Amino acid sequence: MKRREFVGLLGSAAAAWSCTAHAQQPERMRRIGVLMLYPENDSEGQLRATALREGLQKLGWVVGRNVQIDFQWGLGDADWLRSKAAQLLQLAPDVILANGTPAAKTMQQASRTVPVIFIAGSDPVVDGLVPNLAHPGGNLTGFYVFEPSLGAKMLELLKEIAPHVARVAMLSNPDANPASWFASALAAAPKFAVEVVTAPLRGSNEIEAAMAQWGSEPNFGLI
Repeated sequence: MKRREFVGLLGSAAAAWSCTAHAQQPERMRRIGVLMLYPENDSEGQLRATALREGLQKLGWVVGRNVQIDFQWGLGDADWLRSKAAQLLQLAPDVILANGTPAAKTMQQASRTVPVIFIAGSDPVVDGLVPNLAHPGGNLTGFYVFEPSLGAKMLELLKEIAPHVARVAMLSNPDANPASWFASALAAAPKFAVEVVTAPLRGSNEIEAAMAQWGSEPNFGLI
C-alpha cells in the first residue's frame, strides 16, 4: 500500500472513530429541583410529580438519561422551607420548580440567579414574586391558579346548593390564598343575602376546630 493511500485510510478511520465516540458519549445530565408542598405519600402530589415526568419526556427529557429530578416533599413552617430550599440549591440544579406560593417566596429569598418556575395560588404581582405578568424579569416566572372573581363564584355555587345559608366562613391559608379572593366574595355577599367571614387557617387542627365550631350552627356554610 502506498504511503499516501495509508495516510488517507488512517485519516478516514480516525474520523469514523471520532464520530462513533461522539455518538456514544452520554448526554449531559440536567438537574431539576422540585420543592413540592405535599407529603410524599399524598396522591395529589404524586399526580403532579407524574405529570411533570411525563410532560418532560414528551419534550425529550427522560429521567435517568438526560435529566434528574430532585424532590423535596412535605409541609412545614418558614424554617423548614428555608432548609429544604438550601438542600435543593446545594445540588446545583439547572432550574427549580416551586409548587405553591410559600415555596416560591422561599426560593426567591434563597437565590436570585437559579431560574425558578412557580405554581402560585395567589397573585404573583401582589405577592412580589414578579413586577408584572407580561415581563416577570428576574429569575422567577410561572403560573397562578386563582382568579380574583373565584371567591364570588364559589359563594354563588354555595347558595345554589344550599339556598338557606345565611352565614358563610371562607377557610383559607393566608400564606397561599390571595386577599382578592375574599374581597370578591365579600363584595358579592349582599347580592346573595349572606354574611361572609374569613377564617385564616394554616393547619389541619385549625380546620377541624373550625368545622366543629361552625358545623353545629344553623344556616351556616363553608368555602
